[in-house]
Amino acid sequence: MTSLKKQLSRGFTIVELLIVIVVIGILAALVIVTYNGIQQKARDTERKTDINAVASHSEAYNAENGRYPSLAQINDGTATTGFRALNMKGLPTAAVYDPKGDSTDTTAFADAAAANVYAYTPAPAGCDNGVAGGTGGDCVSYVLTATLEGAPGTYVKQSSN
Repeated sequence: MTSLKKQLSRGFTIVELLIVIVVIGILAALVIVTYNGIQQKARDTERKTDINAVASHSEAYNAENGRYPSLAQINDGTATTGFRALNMKGLPTAAVYDPKGDSTDTTAFADAAAANVYAYTPAPAGCDNGVAGGTGGDCVSYVLTATLEGAPGTYVKQSSN
């Protein structure tokens, strides 16, 4: 009889199995939350890097031409003949698109801050650098904005002028 009791008492009870499953579930939830936070911080860092890259290329353009790109110019990303290809050499195409944005959209920058898209706001309002017979005048400054997923919420870079 004793050997029969020993054989029946081997193994785990339902309660023990449930406890193990709950502990594994809690650990999995912690890993997922931590992973999502790390991904969010990485995207925010990428946004800041992108904005800084566009700002430095805009400053270089200003140093060479005496004005900053207009919104239409900075959005002209045609592969070999577009404004960015000709005037902002070395600026990666990915740097003008938010990591969660639509990189197939032909308009890289919006004129105002929004989620999942970078904003480029040249001043004075309506400036066009005389492109295509425009009469809006030269762009003398700009504000670049990225909406962050974490605090403080937005990243803003202004022209040096």
